[in-house]
Amino acid sequence: MARVVVRSETDATGLAEIMRPRTDVVLERHCGDGRFEAESGPVLSYGRTVDVVHGAVPDQPVLVTQTVDFRLAVPYFGFLFVPLFKRALARPGTARAPWWAPPARLDARGASVLGTLALLTVASGYLNALFTQTVPFAGDEFGVSNSALGVAGSVVRVGGLVALVVMIQADRRGRKFVLMWASTAGIILAVTGALAPSLPWLTGSQMFARAFATAILLLVTIVAAEEMPAGSRAYAVSLLAMSSGLGAGVCVLSLRLADLGTRGWRLLYLVPLLGLPIVAAVRRRLPESRRFIAPHVSGAMAGHGGRLLLLAASGVLVNLFVAPSSQFGNQFLRDERGFSGGRIGLLSVTIGTPAVIGIIAGGRIADVRGRRVVAAVALVVGTLCTVGYFWSEGWPMWVIAAVGTVVSAAAIPALGVYGPELFPTGLRGRANGLVAVSSLVGSAAGLILAGVLSDNFGRIAPAMSILAVGPLLLAVLVVAAYPETAGKELEDLNPEDRPTSGPSP
Repeated sequence: MARVVVRSETDATGLAEIMRPRTDVVLERHCGDGRFEAESGPVLSYGRTVDVVHGAVPDQPVLVTQTVDFRLAVPYFGFLFVPLFKRALARPGTARAPWWAPPARLDARGASVLGTLALLTVASGYLNALFTQTVPFAGDEFGVSNSALGVAGSVVRVGGLVALVVMIQADRRGRKFVLMWASTAGIILAVTGALAPSLPWLTGSQMFARAFATAILLLVTIVAAEEMPAGSRAYAVSLLAMSSGLGAGVCVLSLRLADLGTRGWRLLYLVPLLGLPIVAAVRRRLPESRRFIAPHVSGAMAGHGGRLLLLAASGVLVNLFVAPSSQFGNQFLRDERGFSGGRIGLLSVTIGTPAVIGIIAGGRIADVRGRRVVAAVALVVGTLCTVGYFWSEGWPMWVIAAVGTVVSAAAIPALGVYGPELFPTGLRGRANGLVAVSSLVGSAAGLILAGVLSDNFGRIAPAMSILAVGPLLLAVLVVAAYPETAGKELEDLNPEDRPTSGPSP
């Protein structure tokens, strides 16, 4: 239980402000005698008491003591929010929510679900980054070319077909059951990479591990969208993106293990075993999605082909560039800039940490102002900066990379929320699985092209310059064809999910 005590002298106007129920981080109700309870908010318990000491002379300032006791409903990451929550509670609470809080207030269930999903997303973030970060080192041990590494990366992503099967099951059997099963399978399969005797064996094992990791990210985004209020879905995606980035950051920092020797990269494939206790904890705490439990019609693709085609094309365009820039980024640093594994990790953390700014800002603006402008600007500026990074060296390379990472990150919540939003409950898993497959097709094509082009040019920068056309075209598509979904309930975006009254008995 956390406590905030605020003492102040104020006049009658200030006292009236203090005695109003809060409407920012919590929604209060007045219980009489200067006592307030939470009617809604991300708290398991909450109470505010106002004690007033009047002066001996009328119209003198009064001494007010506010005591707030609360317990956040945010599991695992609550310690990060308690100081922010305390600071907010120390101020009058009839203004808008602070910058770090969701634009639309979460209730206790929503806060608990989001915190639980964020923990699982840390583990899946590591799994998704594992092959990409380690394959250059594995390539050294196995003695293969850039083209072979590009083909390996594309084959790993073809495992998205398995992710599609998983997502179809999520529409049939429920989000939680499939999420727990996929998490366990993904971890176990990832660990087998430590024993791979060749690049084809490593590629085959990680194709399935990556497929389950992809399904995890899709499912946590779907569950978050189905649980969050309409005005905070992009905010939720931004927090999940940061959690995934944390997991990927752990993977990047672990690259120091690759410097231990030619086979040191194999140690990174043992780290996922730490995810098994995380899966057990999530299984105990995470409820089934409330929208999946609610009555809903079975998913039919008829009538949703246009939205599916729009998101599928978007997935291809963006991943033509994003996948190779990620996988060949380490190859670029090692072969063209002479970086060690440890220095690669340092650069990744240095330029990746500020991405939190872009993710938070992108999520909030996407919820408050709209998704499309945020996504389009982030795609154009971020892509151009990334291309500039591959052409630069020295300190300009670090600066350009940092700016590009921050700006690109704003597109993650703005675009990532569309997948769950544009399809009804009974079709949401399958549709997002199909979009993921198209994205992986774009990734595979981008990786093969990047590998062949970089071998032909003798360097990676020209290849990335050519592939940058993908996200630039997507920016145009976002402005021209994407609907604006900010602030709309999922049932308004998908009318077939609206509850209907049955005939009278």
